[in-house]
Amino acid sequence: MDIIEKAPAKINLSLDTPFRHLDGDLEWRMVMVAVDLADYVQVSSDDRFTGIKLETDMGFLPQDYHNLAYQAAKKMQQLFAGHQGVQIQIQKKIPVAAGMGGGSADAAAVLRALNKLWKLKLNRAQLAEIGLQIDSDVPFCVYSEPALVTGKGEKVVPLGELPVMWIILAKPKASVSTPTILKKISYAQLAHQDVGQVAEAVRRKDEELLFHTMGNTLEEITGTVFPEVKKLKNKMLEFGADVAQMTGSGPTVFGLCSKYSRAQHVYNSLKGFCEEVYLVRPCKLLSENVSS
Repeated sequence: MDIIEKAPAKINLSLDTPFRHLDGDLEWRMVMVAVDLADYVQVSSDDRFTGIKLETDMGFLPQDYHNLAYQAAKKMQQLFAGHQGVQIQIQKKIPVAAGMGGGSADAAAVLRALNKLWKLKLNRAQLAEIGLQIDSDVPFCVYSEPALVTGKGEKVVPLGELPVMWIILAKPKASVSTPTILKKISYAQLAHQDVGQVAEAVRRKDEELLFHTMGNTLEEITGTVFPEVKKLKNKMLEFGADVAQMTGSGPTVFGLCSKYSRAQHVYNSLKGFCEEVYLVRPCKLLSENVSS
């Protein structure tokens, strides 16, 4: 039996890191949203072999333990079904090294798929706990709905649907290494965000408050290394986006528009400045068969 899971990209409406833990991991406070730009992950299980076979339609991506989807399958094998082999095929649509959590989304899709295939009946919080052992973005990607994310990424509190809006995504040619950006953080100089206000704006569906309070603590760090991030953000605002900022550690920049006509104008205008531009909507929860 095969299961195909949609693995949506994520954006950060708000991102802050209050401190670094003694083990080196970062504490996070983020408001995250899944968007309708997604990979598709096909997963099957077979007890005639015990290994993991992973294939993608992008030849340069690792197909072994360096791939987060592979790690997810291995972790589930170790915990629940060591005798069951797993085959994974990934159709990539999310840009790589873009700050949109493509690898984490694929890993979360594998967790959801194996939960169904093996009839484990794990709820989302349990899958998120497993996902944290893979990457800090995996817990949110298990949920794939607007949420306040705290701790090391494992605490995911759904916030309800966003106000009606359209999202323009633009990824410059640069590819960003998240660990490299995180190493550049100086907490003494970091401009922290009021993530709580952004979360409250989503809860209240208060578009004006949301647009006014959004922010990304890492934007200044990445923008200093990659000036094209700041240029893209300025272009988005110039072309009419209600608000624009970088997502994750970058370099992807997104703009929000409350009106489709304006979003379409921003999208069309940006295509002359950036090869990878997408016009998308926020996603609702995709893992309907996973319990809360």
